[in-house]
Amino acid sequence: MVDSQIIHTWQNAPRLTSFAAFFELTARGDANQPDLGQPEPDMALLGFDLDCMTFWDTHRRLWGNFDYHYFASIPYRLEEEMRLGTAILAFGLQVWGRTHRTATVYTLGAGAGTLARALARIGDGRFKTLCCSPTDGNRISFFARRGSDDAHFHHGPFFELDEARYAADENLAPFRDGYDVLLEDTTFQMYGRNRQDQLAVIAPRLRPEGLLIQVQKISHPDIDTYLRREDQKDEQFKSRYFSTGQIAAKKRDVLDVMTTFQVDLKASLAALASHFGYSAVTWNSGNFYTIVSSNSLPALRTFVSSMLKPAIPPDYCYEALPQIFAREEILPVTMDWVWRLPKPVSAEI
Repeated sequence: MVDSQIIHTWQNAPRLTSFAAFFELTARGDANQPDLGQPEPDMALLGFDLDCMTFWDTHRRLWGNFDYHYFASIPYRLEEEMRLGTAILAFGLQVWGRTHRTATVYTLGAGAGTLARALARIGDGRFKTLCCSPTDGNRISFFARRGSDDAHFHHGPFFELDEARYAADENLAPFRDGYDVLLEDTTFQMYGRNRQDQLAVIAPRLRPEGLLIQVQKISHPDIDTYLRREDQKDEQFKSRYFSTGQIAAKKRDVLDVMTTFQVDLKASLAALASHFGYSAVTWNSGNFYTIVSSNSLPALRTFVSSMLKPAIPPDYCYEALPQIFAREEILPVTMDWVWRLPKPVSAEI
C-alpha cells in the first residue's frame, strides 16, 4: 500500500494540475496538433516486416487526436510502437496458447490507448486490454474508436487502481487476477521522481512470468549531452511536423517543467531492481529509452528475441542494444541475445 501522503503529492503533480489543460486541448484536437505534416512509420526501417505492416494497418484506424501530437514529438517513436506492438502480440498469443486463457495487457499513460485497442482488435478474444487516462478527451477518443469490446478504459490516473478499486469496479473484473504485460508510457515523469514508489503501485499486478515495458524520457549526468540530444529532436525531427513557434511553446509550457521529474538510467534501473530480477534496454532515441523488465529471465529473453532490431537511424541511437541487467552480479545465461529477422512481403506468390 502506497502512503497516503505520496498519493496526495501525485494528486497535486503537474499532470493533474498545470499540465491538465495542455493534455485536454491536445486530446480533443483543439491545440498542439502538427501543422506541417502527419507522422507515418518508415517501413524501410522496419525491414518492410509483414507483421509490422499488418499491425500498423489496424493501429492507424484507431488513432485519437493525441496520437498525432505524440508520434510527431519523439523521433521514431511510431516505428517503435509497431516494433513493440508486434512483440506484445506474439507474447500474448504465446500466453493464450500455453494457458488457454486470454492474455491481459494494461497501458498506463498512453493517451487514448491506441496500442491497447489495436491488440484487443487483432487479438479477437485472445486479449483483454485496459488503458487509463485522467484526460476526458482521451476517454472520448477511446470510445469513438474502441475497436473491440475486449478493450477497457479507466478514466483516472494510474494510482487510483488499487486493490479496493479492482474489487469494486466491474469494468476491471477481467484484470483482477493480474496482467501479462504492463506498459508505462512516459507517465511517471509527470508525477514525481521516486520510481520505486510509482512501481510499487503497478508491479504487484504483474503475473510471475509477466513483463513491464517502460518508455521513458531519461535525464543524463552531463547536461550538455542531454541538451544536444534535445536539439537534435527538435531541429531534425519535430521540425518536420511542428512550426518553430509550436516547438518553442511546448518547451516553455511543458518540457522545461518535466525535466524536474526525470531520472537517469542508473536510477531507473536501480528502482526496477527493487521489483524485478532482470531488465533489458531495447531501444534508445536521444533521451528516450525502452526498458523491459521481468522476474522471469526466459520470458524476458523470449520477448526481446521476438523484437526486430531498433527501427531508427544510427544518428539518433546512442546505446549498444540490447543491454541486459540482472539483480545478481552475473547473469545465469550468456548474453548473446539477438533480434528477430523481418518477415518481408513476398514479391511472388
